[in-house]
Amino acid sequence: MKKTIMAVAALAAMLLGGVAESSAAGLVARVDISSQTMTVSRYGQVLYRWPVSTARSGYVTPRGTYRPQRTARMWYSRKYHMSPMPYSVFYHGGYAIHGTNAVRRLGSPASHGCVRLRTANAATFYSMVKEVGFGNTRIVVAD
Repeated sequence: MKKTIMAVAALAAMLLGGVAESSAAGLVARVDISSQTMTVSRYGQVLYRWPVSTARSGYVTPRGTYRPQRTARMWYSRKYHMSPMPYSVFYHGGYAIHGTNAVRRLGSPASHGCVRLRTANAATFYSMVKEVGFGNTRIVVAD
């Protein structure tokens, strides 16, 4: 039943002029480096637009189109002094979309390369990824 509903929604998005990405994935997170925002769409319909922090000077947030590789409800970065990374959705090696307590920096580059967002927003995205599955999710990181 769930697959049928998802297939009908995908077909409707395509017929109603949904973006090309909607035909490839039910859930798309588009990270815009220049505006420091992440837009989450489901079957071509924008659901959320959140401020994020990507790589600060001296670091890089890899550009490209990815699928989630793994998730962790709570992760601690062994590379960066056991920093907490709640609701992590890893998409390229150690790079993830995850929650942060450093909310004052959201909207400007501040990370070591991950995509940081408010923890409540990270929880929402994490739940959506778990619901639709890795194969039906795309993460697009672009300038």
